[in-house]
Amino acid sequence: MTKPIALVVGVGDGLSASLARRLHKEGYALVLAARDIGKIAALAGETGAERIACDASKPADVDKLFAAIGGPLRVAIYNPSARQRGPLVELDPDAVNHAIQVTAFGAFLVGQAAARKMLAQPPENGVLGTILFTGASAGAKGFPQSAPFAMGKFAQRGLAQSMSRELHPQGIHVAWINIDGAIRIPGRVEPPDRPDSMLDPDAIAESYLALVRQDRSAWSEELTLRPWVEKF
Repeated sequence: MTKPIALVVGVGDGLSASLARRLHKEGYALVLAARDIGKIAALAGETGAERIACDASKPADVDKLFAAIGGPLRVAIYNPSARQRGPLVELDPDAVNHAIQVTAFGAFLVGQAAARKMLAQPPENGVLGTILFTGASAGAKGFPQSAPFAMGKFAQRGLAQSMSRELHPQGIHVAWINIDGAIRIPGRVEPPDRPDSMLDPDAIAESYLALVRQDRSAWSEELTLRPWVEKF
């Protein structure tokens, strides 16, 4: 039997690596997309994944990525984002444009391509597939000196809301996940006075899988994840 395919876009050594490992454990055939696929060689070997070089903000790259996916795509996860910090009056317009292209436009390109592929394939248990977007608290509230990130994440959240209202009735589950806090990744640990104050990427991956498994009679459109000590 052909394995269902899960695509993770924007793969590094943090959350996306945990997602890849969890989906592999669940039995999915993995396709991992990143701008520099050399950096994910070990992860691909560990999970048996196919690596594809892709700048998700470029339509041609996204087209090539989806053309290389030969089987039924059941899960597509979009992780990339870009920040440009600084006082509003000092922001470089080109850097701001790049941040929005990566965070918002890339999400649109991948979301559109995933929806097209899923709509053209037969359903499994009445569901065509699941599309998930990794958001942030910046998509719910803008912070000072972080306008480009807020612009991108607000746009991404709006995209997910629009897609869910359009595609849920057609059998595609779409959700935006607000990662409201810092993620524990290699090289980043909690300060001694705040133990267990970061999100565990493996725990986040379990919540993503729960969204994939949700019965269509009770689909979530958004999910917020934060450490137990995070203020909100």
